[in-house]
Amino acid sequence: MMKYPKEYLEEIKLRLKVSKVVGKTVQLKRRGKEFVGLSPFKNEKSPSFTVNDEKEFYHCFSSGEHGNIFDFLMKTKSIGFGEAVKTLAAEAGMQPYRFSNFDKKKDLRFQTYKNIHKDYLDHFHHELYNSDNKIPLDYLKDRKLDDNIIKEFNLGFVPWKNNFYEILSKKYSEEEITLTGLYYKHDKTGKFIDRFNSRIIFPVNNISGDTIAFGGRIIKESKLAKYINSPETEFYKKGSMIFNLDKAKDCRSATDEVIIVEGYMDVLSIFGSGIKNVIANSGTAITEKQISLIWKFFSNPIICLDGDQSGQNAAFRIAEKLFGLINEQSKIYFSIMPQGQDPDDYIKKNGKSGFLLFLKEKEAIQSFIWNHHLKKINKTNPFEISKFEKDMKKLCYSIKDEILKKYILEDFLDRIKKLTPIQSTKGKYFDFQKYKNQKNINVLNETKNLHLKNSHFSKIQIKEFSILFIMLNYFEVTSKKIEDISAIKFLSGNNENLKQMIISLILEGKDKTIIQSKINDAQKKLIEEIQENTSIKIILEEKNDEEILELLNELLIEIQELNNLKKIESLEKELINNLDESSYSELIKLKSQLNRD
Repeated sequence: MMKYPKEYLEEIKLRLKVSKVVGKTVQLKRRGKEFVGLSPFKNEKSPSFTVNDEKEFYHCFSSGEHGNIFDFLMKTKSIGFGEAVKTLAAEAGMQPYRFSNFDKKKDLRFQTYKNIHKDYLDHFHHELYNSDNKIPLDYLKDRKLDDNIIKEFNLGFVPWKNNFYEILSKKYSEEEITLTGLYYKHDKTGKFIDRFNSRIIFPVNNISGDTIAFGGRIIKESKLAKYINSPETEFYKKGSMIFNLDKAKDCRSATDEVIIVEGYMDVLSIFGSGIKNVIANSGTAITEKQISLIWKFFSNPIICLDGDQSGQNAAFRIAEKLFGLINEQSKIYFSIMPQGQDPDDYIKKNGKSGFLLFLKEKEAIQSFIWNHHLKKINKTNPFEISKFEKDMKKLCYSIKDEILKKYILEDFLDRIKKLTPIQSTKGKYFDFQKYKNQKNINVLNETKNLHLKNSHFSKIQIKEFSILFIMLNYFEVTSKKIEDISAIKFLSGNNENLKQMIISLILEGKDKTIIQSKINDAQKKLIEEIQENTSIKIILEEKNDEEILELLNELLIEIQELNNLKKIESLEKELINNLDESSYSELIKLKSQLNRD
C-alpha cells in the first residue's frame, strides 16, 4: 500500500478542527476546552463522547473508540484510509495526492528546499549574535525586542559579502539552491549574490512550522527597499502564506479571534506583549485563499492596519474584496489604528491591556465599508446619495450567502433612509437655498414631524406615494417615463388604480385641470394622504425637470428592487412548504435580475 507523505497528512489535520469534522455527524456542545455529544458508535441517552481540538482527537467512553479525523471518517462512513484522506483533503482546500512519479519527485524537491532554508536560517541566526554584527542586534533591542522573542522567531542577520553560498554548494547542487530564491546570479560576473545581503531576516513558515521563505529588512540608510520578501517559488506562494499562523493556530481552542497586521515587526511586538493570536499578510493584500485558510482556525479575524491614509485605503480594498465571502460562521472585523500609528507603536505606548481595549471597538466589515463610503459623500447632495445607495446595493449583491445578503441589504437600506432630513436634523439632505436660519430649521422640523406621522406606512408605500406625487404635479416629466411606470405594478390596490387613471389621461393628452376633475372622492382622500405623508414635495423644491426626471428614475429602480425582494421572500417561504419547479424557476429569475441590477 502506498504511503501518504507525513507532511501532507499533518497539513490536513492542521487545517481541519476535529470538532468541525465530527460535528457533521454528531451534535456537539462545548464544555470547557472540549466538546461533548452522544456516541456515534453506541446507543446512549447520556453523552459520553468527547472531542478535543487542541489534542486533535476524539474519545468515546462508552465504546472505547479513540482516534483522529481520519479514523473518525473510516469508522463512521465505513471507508478506507485513502478515501478518508481524499475526502478531508478536499474539505481542507488541498489538492489530492496522486502518488505519481511527479508527486514523488516533488516531495523530494520539497525536502531539499526545506533543508536549504533550515541550513540558511541556522547559520544566519548565529550570525546575528556574532560580535562583528552589533548594529543589527542593537537595532532589534532598540525596537524593544528581547532575546526570547528574537529566538522564538529565529531572527537572523545576513552580513554583506558572506561566503555561505560556497558552504551550501558543497551539500546541494546549483539548481537546488537557485530554486529556493535565496540567491540570484549577477549578470556581469556570473557570481551568486545573496538576496538578503545586509538585512535582518524574518523566517516565513508554513502551518507545519517549516521555513519556506524569508522577509528581510535593511538596517542602514539606503536607496534599496526597506523590506523585501523571497520571490515566489514552487513551494512559496505569497497569496497563500500567512506569517506566524504556525504559532497563532495553537490559540484556536482558546479564542475564535485572530489579529491580522501588516508587518513582521507588528507581529513580533504584539506577540512579545503576550498576545499570541496575531498574524501578518506579509506585505500583500489579503487574498481569498488566505482568508479561507485563516477561517479554518479562527472564525472572527480582526484586520488591524496602520492609521495613515495608505493603511486605511488598504483596509478598505481588503474589505470590498472579501465582503462577498462572509457568512454567519465566517466574519471579518476591522480596527484601524489612530492617525500616524501602527500596531507596533500603539502596543509600546499603551501596553497589552490598552491594545486589547482598543480592539474591543472593532467594526464589523459591513459597518466599516458603510462608514468609509459615508465619509466621502456630501450628504446634502441627492446625486451623491443616489450613487452611494447604488454602490451599497452592488456590494450586497456580491455576498454569496443568499440569506445573509438579504438581511445586510435590508440593514443598508434602513441606514440610507436615516440619512434623509426626515430622520435627521443634523444637516440638509438637499440644498434649500431660499430658506435661511430659522426657516431652514422649520423645514427640517416639518420633515421630522412628517416622518412621525407616516411611520406606519411601509417603505414600498412611501416610494409609491413619491411616484404618484410626481405624476400628479409634473406631467411633462411623467410622460417621458410612462412605459417604465406602466411596467411596475404598485402593491397597494388604491395606489395602482390612481396610477393607471393618471397614465390613461396623460396618454389621451388631458391637462392637469381635466385630470383633477376626473378624481373621485376616494381618490381625493388618497391624494390628501400622499400630500401629508411624502417628503418628496420638499425635496423637489427648486429642482429643474432634468433633476426631477433623475429622481423619478431612481424611485422606479428602487421600487422594482423592493418588489423583487418581497417576491423572493414570498417564494422562499413557499418553497419551504412546497418544492414547486415553476416557483423555483421564478425565484432564480428574480435573483438573477437583482444581481444584474
